[in-house]
Amino acid sequence: MSVEDAEADEPAEQEDVEEADPEPDTDEDPVDESSADADESGADGQPAPVGVKLGSTRTVLAKPDGQGGLATTQTLTCLATYDDPISGEEQVLYGEEAAEQYPERVQFMLRSGLPEDERGAELTERFFTSVIEANDIPANSGVVYAIPTIDNERGLANLQSVVEGSGIGDHFIQSYPESLCGAIPAFGDGLEAINEIFLAVNMGSTNLEASAYRRGEQLTPFTTGSVTGNEVDRRIATNVESETQGRVNIDTQTAREYKERHADFDHFEPFTDVIQQPGGGAHEFTIERSVMDACDAYLDEAVEEFANTFLPELANDHMKVYQLALDQPIVLTGGMACIPGIVEEFEERVSEALNRDVEAIAPDEPNLAATIGAQRIAARMTEN
Repeated sequence: MSVEDAEADEPAEQEDVEEADPEPDTDEDPVDESSADADESGADGQPAPVGVKLGSTRTVLAKPDGQGGLATTQTLTCLATYDDPISGEEQVLYGEEAAEQYPERVQFMLRSGLPEDERGAELTERFFTSVIEANDIPANSGVVYAIPTIDNERGLANLQSVVEGSGIGDHFIQSYPESLCGAIPAFGDGLEAINEIFLAVNMGSTNLEASAYRRGEQLTPFTTGSVTGNEVDRRIATNVESETQGRVNIDTQTAREYKERHADFDHFEPFTDVIQQPGGGAHEFTIERSVMDACDAYLDEAVEEFANTFLPELANDHMKVYQLALDQPIVLTGGMACIPGIVEEFEERVSEALNRDVEAIAPDEPNLAATIGAQRIAARMTEN
């Protein structure tokens, strides 16, 4: 099923926005409200509901664990190839194993967020096939995959071909916006988000996305590649060089690790690390400002784009939705939303920018939320 087909399943835009009910009858929902805890393991011929997010940094899969819960798998979106010394056949490693064992030639296929060309699609398909085989994702499954809000028809078509050619999803394959999928776990244990009018901000590695949602319908989608988690990593690397007066140079992979381990808007603490010097010996250094200066600049820019670019566009297109949505919590998802304290800081800075009180929330695991939300949609569609 194509991306266009998936989007066509969403409810049509209503003519009279003034009468939009933020709590409509669930019979009107594109996906009915339900619990995600049903035991649907694909046994007895029943298709297994599977959620997928192929992210630029990490790929996440979610499926029933066979005991009434959910099993999630997360891995770096990368692969490396090598020749078997006996057979001479090309072998594939993916994820953390590939990055650790072959750092000089590991390939991150989705650095721009989507497979841009035929070569990128081929590498992504090899990677995804390896992941689903390693995690026993059954062919007898219904698959919902989260797609980024990017105006790139070729890239979206390539992503679609990767998922559809992977050997899973015999029952159905469907796509939904990543920010909608990511918001679902923030509203409850089921699909309550489908009944809401709200704003979602996806803080990803390659893009900052913002959208309004009205009962599952995406309105005024906005995306920018100028405010990203990857840019934070590059700034951290530059800041470290400056803070250590040029004595330490780190790559963006190390910078990302610093961010994920140490960034904290509430209780950041300086930390030390050690590098091996070219002439021998080790150099220990302390980082006090580099990580949080980069994160602080990112958040300022994210708030600027949200408050002064996205919101005016939304107000111009859908004034009533704009008014209703700002009375509801703004949902933050994506990898950058994992930083402790960022939700409260976003809330405070947006409130100041708009000169009104707003509330922000995030799911418990923002980096997994899109996949979990996608799996819940797949579970309801499988039941239907």
